[in-house]
Amino acid sequence: MKFLRLGPAGAERPHVLDEQGRLFDLTPVAVDIDAAFLGGDGVERTRAALADGGLPQVEDPADGSGLRVGAPIARPGAVLCIGQNYAAHAAESGSAPPEVPILFFKHPNTVVGPFDEVLVPRGATRTDWEVELGVVIGARASYLDDAEQALAHIAGFVVSNDVSERAFQNEHSGGQWSKGKCCATFNPVGPWFVPTGAIADPQDLRLRSWVNGEIRQDSSTSDMIFGVAEIVRHLSQYVVLEPGDLVNTGTPEGVALSGRFPYLAAGDVVEMEIEGLGRQRQPMGQA
Repeated sequence: MKFLRLGPAGAERPHVLDEQGRLFDLTPVAVDIDAAFLGGDGVERTRAALADGGLPQVEDPADGSGLRVGAPIARPGAVLCIGQNYAAHAAESGSAPPEVPILFFKHPNTVVGPFDEVLVPRGATRTDWEVELGVVIGARASYLDDAEQALAHIAGFVVSNDVSERAFQNEHSGGQWSKGKCCATFNPVGPWFVPTGAIADPQDLRLRSWVNGEIRQDSSTSDMIFGVAEIVRHLSQYVVLEPGDLVNTGTPEGVALSGRFPYLAAGDVVEMEIEGLGRQRQPMGQA
């Protein structure tokens, strides 16, 4: 199954694609794909409803029938991000690999749809792309003991673009990164949310990004310094994770910060995909 939200911004409706690619209206089961749905066994209730024929099929193409594709999870309570979690990216950033996960936050209102316009902020000079595996929390997590417990608290996975303005992040920061991470539209997510059972191994997924059709990043989640389970376990020692929270797990090498590519400007087009999780595309505009 693949969960997605279709409709105008702020008025999206929940849908699900079955294994045959048929699109179904999810409103008989869920008001939205949100904390209540994810924390209330919504994935299994959806599976049962599909098996029983309890969901109305939408007689349109599985690409969303022309409707806008929103972020596949409703506005999360928190967006937690792990920095420099690929050794090669840490190196291109001029840093040694971290000894513990680096945590920073994005404002939840940065989350937008996978095909929405991304805005270069006013005064920005170094806007950057970052393809990342997004982890969606499915149950309240606090003081988890091990990887097995951590994985049991994950609802599924998404493609996430952790857009960054490097000048704001590094030169205007005052010691924190979030000024360069929280600008409007700075976290496209989707196109869909895939439950954990559909991904055999989250540490063996190819992830790529392109700018104006030219490849920028091409790596694997196997290159993470801290894997998905360890990230969730570690975070739970410091933060109570809630259903619907989004965890961005870091980006591989190939960003503009490396000095090998120009930064983004209005008129550019960014694309990214992760194996099994779909592809997104954003035109760049000017705030």
